[in-house]
Amino acid sequence: MVQRTLSIVKPDAVKKNAVGAVIRCFEDAGLRVAALKMLHLSAEEAGRFYVVHRERPFYKDLTSFMSEGPIAVLVLEGPDAIARVRKIMGATNPRDAAPGTIRALYAENIERNAVHGSDSEGSAGYEIPFFFPEIEIH
Repeated sequence: MVQRTLSIVKPDAVKKNAVGAVIRCFEDAGLRVAALKMLHLSAEEAGRFYVVHRERPFYKDLTSFMSEGPIAVLVLEGPDAIARVRKIMGATNPRDAAPGTIRALYAENIERNAVHGSDSEGSAGYEIPFFFPEIEIH
């Protein structure tokens, strides 16, 4: 089934100049970039995006991190895109990530883990329109 999912190249990976390398990982796996932009979230915007985690102990650190610098946001499309993106990203903790995954290559630690990817169709349904109106998705 062809799906769309959201991925974010987080501030740590942008600072490392790894945006192109991250996108290449997705494209080399047969996913298509349907939308792409760079922006700098405010702490309030990051808080709205990660609202699902607002009761978690890491919420404040996460929103602070996500607003510390620019991010690259992209919509990826392809068969089973959500599961494929999550596999390409690797485990949240880069120490547990399989060799060659994005997090194994570019993440610093469990908090500064280089990329975000929607974890379900429901999440993708909220996350994609948070950043992209339908007219910007091709």
